[in-house]
Amino acid sequence: MKLYKKKNSVIVHFNQSYYLLNNQNWDLLVNDDNLFSKIENQILSAPTVDKSEIKFIDPPIESQELWASGVTYLISKKERENESKKSGGSEFYNKVYNADRPELFFKATKNRISGNDQFVRIRKDSSWNVPEPELTLFATSNKKIIGLTIGNDMSSRSIEGENPLYLPQAKTYDGCASLGPCLYVLKNQEELNKGLDKKISIERKNKIIFNNSISTNQMKRSNQELVNYLFRECSFPNGVFLMTGTGIVPPKDITLNKNDIIKISIENIGILINKVK
Repeated sequence: MKLYKKKNSVIVHFNQSYYLLNNQNWDLLVNDDNLFSKIENQILSAPTVDKSEIKFIDPPIESQELWASGVTYLISKKERENESKKSGGSEFYNKVYNADRPELFFKATKNRISGNDQFVRIRKDSSWNVPEPELTLFATSNKKIIGLTIGNDMSSRSIEGENPLYLPQAKTYDGCASLGPCLYVLKNQEELNKGLDKKISIERKNKIIFNNSISTNQMKRSNQELVNYLFRECSFPNGVFLMTGTGIVPPKDITLNKNDIIKISIENIGILINKVK
């Protein structure tokens, strides 16, 4: 089941049909431990619409915060170590990867998040900028993971490489993230434990300059483990989104330019497309 957020309404894609839920408060709708069955009941009396209505959609977030997890894939650990060798910070990434406590950091609120077919940005004071494709969890205020979406964690690697303590500046700025195209609602928790194929491509002047893929089953930590740590001393009254790490890191000769097109796909969820501004 997929939920597409529009202004004051939600389009539901379920069993090859599309349904319109009007006058919806997104926060009240999605913060429900039994969201799948709730939506199943609502669409019984909802009008059907054409697939073409899925355009000009918003990112699937309202008052929720977006958080992120770092160094959850082995390749991410290795690349972060390489980029921070000169600063002497490389040893920290090995420690984070092997520690009991995961790296979690605040990423953005709605005003800094783009949706599908919208622009993302690169920092003007960074010389090396990359997209990071991430499976993104949605957990309710009771820390139950009931949905998934695609996240683009824009990252200024030159800034983070200077010093690991610069992470907030490398990660959080206007246009620093994208979510979408939908919220994929889990029917059961067994779906959460399946490895999903994750792919990314960067297109420049109609030519693909980078593409790669990985399965989410290569994550070192489980989804629920990450959420449990996030909720240890934080409450989220309307639920929370949590990016789970990338596992795909473009080489040093790849840095985003204005007008590049980023396409990220994750099995079952769809494709998230952004253009660099």
